[in-house]
Amino acid sequence: MSIRPIHNEQDYDDALHRVDYLMDLDPKMGTKASDELEVLVLLIEKYEEKAWAISEPDPIEAIKIRMEELQLKQKDLVPFIGNKSKVSEILNRKIGLSLAMIYNLSQGLHLPLEALIQRPRS
Repeated sequence: MSIRPIHNEQDYDDALHRVDYLMDLDPKMGTKASDELEVLVLLIEKYEEKAWAISEPDPIEAIKIRMEELQLKQKDLVPFIGNKSKVSEILNRKIGLSLAMIYNLSQGLHLPLEALIQRPRS
C-alpha cells in the first residue's frame, strides 16, 4: 500500500483510478486492500472539499436568493426588517443587518443564522 497526499489533479485522477481498481476487487473488511480503499476515499473527499469548495452566499445574497425562491417582493420583508426604506437600504448594502433583523429574517425566511451573520461582501 503506497498512499500519499493528493496535491493536484494528477494525484486526484490517480487516486480515483486506484479506488476503481480496489472497488472491482471487492475486498473484505479488515484486509490491506479495504484499508487502502478507505484511506484513499478519505483523501479524495478532503481534496474535493479543498479544491472545489463552494462558499456560502453573503447575507444579502442569501436573502435575495430566498426571496426569489419564495417569489417575494421587497415589501414582503417589511415585517422582518421594519419599513420599506430600511428594506431597500439593506438590499442595496447601504446599511447592515441588526441582530433583531437577523433573527427575524432567519425565522421568517427559514434561513440559517450562520448565513445571515457573515460579513457582507462589498
